[in-house]
Amino acid sequence: MGWAARIRRVTKEYVLDGGTVRALRGVDLEVPAGDYVAVMGASGSGKSTLLNLLGCLDRPTSGTILLGDEDVTLADDDRLSEIRATHIGFVFQSYNLIPQLTVLENIEVPLIYQGNYGSKYRKRCHELAGMVGLGKRLNHRPTQLSGGQQQRVAIARSLVNDPLFILADEPTGNLDSATSDEILNLLESLNRSGKTIIMVTHEPDVGARTRRIVRLMDGMVQSDQRLRENGEGEAESGEPKAEGGPSAIVDDRNSYTRSPEDTAPAPPPLLPYACPPTPDP
Repeated sequence: MGWAARIRRVTKEYVLDGGTVRALRGVDLEVPAGDYVAVMGASGSGKSTLLNLLGCLDRPTSGTILLGDEDVTLADDDRLSEIRATHIGFVFQSYNLIPQLTVLENIEVPLIYQGNYGSKYRKRCHELAGMVGLGKRLNHRPTQLSGGQQQRVAIARSLVNDPLFILADEPTGNLDSATSDEILNLLESLNRSGKTIIMVTHEPDVGARTRRIVRLMDGMVQSDQRLRENGEGEAESGEPKAEGGPSAIVDDRNSYTRSPEDTAPAPPPLLPYACPPTPDP
């Protein structure tokens, strides 16, 4: 069995005015590749802290975090930045799109930060836009899109580097029920195609759409409930399809050779991934 993430006896403490907040108190969690996990709990239970640690946005006070086979607690800041850029796909509640950029350019942002640009990379971005139903809105800017469409852009952006797993922080929190259902259908389709998803949510009906619910309380795992096994209830072919074409989840980056005419676009503003995490006391 392959593993997307393994957390062993992880603690996290924040020293704030007035004392020390113990946000996580010895958390153990294993996420096999292909799983779809909802992390739930009341405000202050440690959900956001756990998400920050899994996203390599913060370091634990003690314990071990393995992403794939790599112990990220031993990594320096440069390596953590590289892991965030190549191993993790981020989906935020507020979308975190860059308003000056088009749909296509927003999807390209993680590639640009790695210096990966050119015709084959742009083709992949086109395919991902089509896969999430935005193939005809490539030149629209975020202000010209609905909330659901913006979240679809964010999901496509999270896939552009073929990450080890997707971290989704309340991905339906700003959406109405009908649009939330569309986004959850898309996430389920991605999971059926093999993508590992770890999602923080406070909504029971959203958690019920995943394969597994992990509940936190006071910084500890209160329960770990398997709703369905990986692979259970899947269609014969569960891969998301691009608009008018085959599956868009492809990765031809290793075969790419930059041609002389490929020029680097101007770098966009700092990605929100790099923002310092906030405590979850």
